[in-house]
Amino acid sequence: MKRMLMLLLSLILAGAGAQASAQAYPTKPIRLVVGFTPGGAADFVARAISEPLSKALGQAVIVENRAGAGSSIAADYVAKSAPDGYTVLIASPSSISVNPALNSKLGYSLRDLAPITKVSTSPLLITAYPGLGVNSIKELIAVAKKSPGKLNYSSSGNGSAPHLAGVLFSRLAGVDMVHVPFKGGGPSVQSVLAGDTQLTFATPPSVLPLVQSGRLRALAVTSRKSTPLVPGVPGMEEAGLPDYEISFWYGFFVPAATKPEIVKKLFDATIAALQRPEVKQAFAREGTEVASSSSPADFAAFLAENDKLWVRLVRESGAKID
Repeated sequence: MKRMLMLLLSLILAGAGAQASAQAYPTKPIRLVVGFTPGGAADFVARAISEPLSKALGQAVIVENRAGAGSSIAADYVAKSAPDGYTVLIASPSSISVNPALNSKLGYSLRDLAPITKVSTSPLLITAYPGLGVNSIKELIAVAKKSPGKLNYSSSGNGSAPHLAGVLFSRLAGVDMVHVPFKGGGPSVQSVLAGDTQLTFATPPSVLPLVQSGRLRALAVTSRKSTPLVPGVPGMEEAGLPDYEISFWYGFFVPAATKPEIVKKLFDATIAALQRPEVKQAFAREGTEVASSSSPADFAAFLAENDKLWVRLVRESGAKID
């Protein structure tokens, strides 16, 4: 009986200690892991929110870049990190849906990550080389239909969101365009500037300055409706392809075994940070906007539904691992 009482007391104390630990969290700096090199869209979003998030949590949030393998290296690293809330992943559809669909031998899956909240969303921007002489989506479709297989569109790589946005466009518009993958958004855009490829589907931060300077021509945003984030550019409904819509998001994740109390603290702090005016303004300047979830469960439900679109597009693209 004495041994049983001692065991029971030990369990109670252990539970109390774990609860106290969760309540005290965080007690040290938190790493926000980005799967791409500095300067890209994911890195921008992470750095724009890191300081407000630090204030909300009461601890420093340090952005850490672990680039490679289409962001799979970062996702795998976080999935296998200690589930203590001190290693957070900022991820997009590439990490969560596309890479697992491209490679069944990946060392992680969405089951290994606990979703916290969506952070941002934005449409892609369809831009063309000015020398192509195309000023609208209708003109682009007409040129593509007149010369099947002659138009080339660039992307940041096989299976990337811009690549799959092009796959969806080709299917809905009934055109045949050649996909030219590059090893990143920068080289992809440079190829259009040089006229080596004729158009690209790109994240707004990578092409907006070039559109504004007249070096690239914006044909449409990939959302159904136009957006004040990219003023003067039509949405796909106005552009003449109303069934087309695709957007690009970023969200926060932690290892799957992270305690619910810690997930809740990260969720609450992220929502508080996203509500700050300077965060919304910083996002808007780069053609993206704050897009939070109502709860971690709401974000999980969104991911389950969104995954279907990206997996289907991977299959339709015939994309393979580079």
